[in-house]
Amino acid sequence: MRNTALTEKHIALGAKMVPFAGYNMPVTYEGINAEHATVRASVGVFDVSHMGEFILKGENALDLIQRVTSNDASKLYDGKVQYSCLPNKDGGIVDDLLVYRIDEKSYMLVVNASNIEKDWNWIQQFNDKGVEMHNISDKTSLLAIQGPKAADALQSLTDVDLASMEYYTFVKGVFAGVDNVVISATGYTGAGGFEIYFDNEHADKIWDAIFEAGKANSIKPIGLGARDTLRLEMGFCLYGNDIDDTTSPIEAGLGWITKFSKPFTNSEALLAQKEAGIQKKLVGFEMIERGIPRHDYEIADADGNIIGKVTSGTQAPSLQKAIGMGYVAKEFSKEGTEVFILIRNTPIKAKIVKFPFYK
Repeated sequence: MRNTALTEKHIALGAKMVPFAGYNMPVTYEGINAEHATVRASVGVFDVSHMGEFILKGENALDLIQRVTSNDASKLYDGKVQYSCLPNKDGGIVDDLLVYRIDEKSYMLVVNASNIEKDWNWIQQFNDKGVEMHNISDKTSLLAIQGPKAADALQSLTDVDLASMEYYTFVKGVFAGVDNVVISATGYTGAGGFEIYFDNEHADKIWDAIFEAGKANSIKPIGLGARDTLRLEMGFCLYGNDIDDTTSPIEAGLGWITKFSKPFTNSEALLAQKEAGIQKKLVGFEMIERGIPRHDYEIADADGNIIGKVTSGTQAPSLQKAIGMGYVAKEFSKEGTEVFILIRNTPIKAKIVKFPFYK
């Protein structure tokens, strides 16, 4: 098991630690529901240092990114972030990721913890034009400070005007007295806030400074359990659950990050799929009858025919109801359609709803 630079902090705070993507990570401190509510109402801090970061540099850095990612990175400008994915050659997804444009010839890619080595090897095989690649994952810490009071809580630590930062932009600057910190107006909670990247050696100092500065806003540490319920309420995909090597970005509702204005891995086949129409689609549903949907539960129609499978599910803390995501046959994907989730072989009624669940 690998530790982040902040593992000892989490243990000292009484976090329940679990193995996640090969790392020893805090899943909860005081309870998922309480932590979830903290982020929705005020501000919480997630240690997500297990995520991977690659730096790509050189004349052909953009060219490489354009060939391996589905979104159009030529639309980026300095300080802009883009959500994208790495399509594989079989119609599925190697990973979803963020692309940061530092300048015209320098980019940072942020990838999922469980896919660091896989993504590195995947991108490297297309690097035939001498792009300089650096895997800085092991020396980089990442904190997500999320919630409507995040800017208030952090403002005293930097001269950057946090409240005026646009969503999906970033700046490099001084934060908590540390230079060269990436401050990014991003996050996977739907609650607003920032993600802060810095060298591991500054982890304790920055963690302590954030909690001191955020006292007036009752800032709290938050575990990965609440990160999952928060992202699920927004209908955000989790790699390994809702998207993987077998799911197409078109089926997953990621057509908006799949731009056919340029060639990329498997783009011809994905365009053909888009034009021909998909057979299954990732949908959101909420339970009408009592029961909590879980990953891999089957979805049936009124006659008991299996029409799909649950990919994520939970009792949503902000909504006080059970919700889920899953793939269903296209004809059952319309909003309002009744479906049945097989919970211990018993069909429990649900209905298809639009994303996000939490408005």
